[in-house]
Amino acid sequence: MRKAKPKKRILLPDPKFSDVMVTRFVNNLMLDGKKSIAYNIFYNAIEKVGEKMKDSDKAPLDIWRKAVENITPQVEVKSRRVGGATFQVPIEVRPERKMSISMKNMVLFSRKRAGRSMADKLAAEIIAAYNEEGAAYKRKEEMHRMAEANKAFAHFRF
Repeated sequence: MRKAKPKKRILLPDPKFSDVMVTRFVNNLMLDGKKSIAYNIFYNAIEKVGEKMKDSDKAPLDIWRKAVENITPQVEVKSRRVGGATFQVPIEVRPERKMSISMKNMVLFSRKRAGRSMADKLAAEIIAAYNEEGAAYKRKEEMHRMAEANKAFAHFRF
């Protein structure tokens, strides 16, 4: 690489749960720098998850954590050119990237959902991911299937 790696920015924990993971999620959720709106959407979604999952003995934040964990991919495929042919090489995902991918997928598929408000859509996606269903979970399964199918090219890892 030509340049030195940029310094890792230290994120401050969120005001309500004092959790850095929540701040990262809200940063992914945020549009046009409107962080307070993103926080409101997230907190409303967590409240709705709490209302819908009353019978569950877990706290709404724990349900969200489990949902993010359920849609976190372990392996992904990267294109690699070897002698004119392009191979899909399965590669293990770094821990930082795992979190990033899972959060981005949850936000992306929440936005695509049909529903009234973003908080409703996000709550529905969280519950779906917690129950190991929904579009974000399907994306993770698809990534794993691709890696499994191309396991033969694992020796091209770089």
